[in-house]
Amino acid sequence: MTLLEAVQINLLSPAVLFFILGVVAALVKTDLKFPEPLYAALTIYLLVAIGFKGGVAVAEAGLAAVWLPALGGLLLGALIPLWCYPLLRRGKLSGVDAASIAAHYGSVSAVTFLAVSNFLKASGISAEGYMAALLAVMESPAIVVGILLGRRAMGASGEKASGGFGAVLHEALLGRSVYLLLGGLLVGFLSGQRGYETTAPFFVAPFQGIVALFLLEMGFVAGRRAGDLRATGPFLIAFGIGMPVLNAAAGALTGTLLGLSPGGTAIMATLAASASYIAAPAAMRLSLPDAKPSLSLGAALAVTFPFNVTVGIPLYYEMAELCHRLLQ
Repeated sequence: MTLLEAVQINLLSPAVLFFILGVVAALVKTDLKFPEPLYAALTIYLLVAIGFKGGVAVAEAGLAAVWLPALGGLLLGALIPLWCYPLLRRGKLSGVDAASIAAHYGSVSAVTFLAVSNFLKASGISAEGYMAALLAVMESPAIVVGILLGRRAMGASGEKASGGFGAVLHEALLGRSVYLLLGGLLVGFLSGQRGYETTAPFFVAPFQGIVALFLLEMGFVAGRRAGDLRATGPFLIAFGIGMPVLNAAAGALTGTLLGLSPGGTAIMATLAASASYIAAPAAMRLSLPDAKPSLSLGAALAVTFPFNVTVGIPLYYEMAELCHRLLQ
């Protein structure tokens, strides 16, 4: 499969088409708006369903097969902010804004995970079923590292950070998205295949339709956020496209060295390329209140997310294939 064919498969999937429909709705200024309770309910459903199915897959594969990829994902998530931060500082962003954006780009996006999973399924490419475990463990490390970088920058400038470190850890490790993912993993792991079969009518059958509906809303949000980047000039736009590609290369190399399949490596590369817009913003608001959310969310939602779900994911799969050809 060529890169052009992969892009075509991805762009014509229902989820991506609904995302584009949402972007267009924002650009033409329709009155489309999801009620906040519906958006919250869709988010909860998707996080629990992802975690649950991943937990079942972990139970089937065994912890011995999962712990090393999970450790690799955890370390990758912690390292990404460390190379994002100095580059952002060179773009003349303040220390606290650079730290906040670095945390967003080191953490992961559950919806991007869904997008790459859909792409692999549509392309007939298999992947390890336990990859949702990586989604769970890669959510928090970058948030903690980003907050530490931001507090260091604030200390150097004589500013005082908000909240104690205990509150930071609580938000990073027990925020809504992390708790639901880890909780779903635990339930799926403990209940196993029998639990999966009894809940399949709810967690499996309607899953793709709910993903498409959620991406319609995400497209609308991304379209509205596009204006947030006008004040930053081209730098943050270039960062929002270039940094995911660099992070994906690191993810593809890591996945290959850890022995994942090409499909699993593509998922790890995509997770590394994704940017958080659920867990990270909540943690930054608590611990780095001086950071401008318009910069981090504008880059993550208006630049990186659309890039990833349209052309980025097929590119990351090609990276995974290349790493396997060269290293295995």
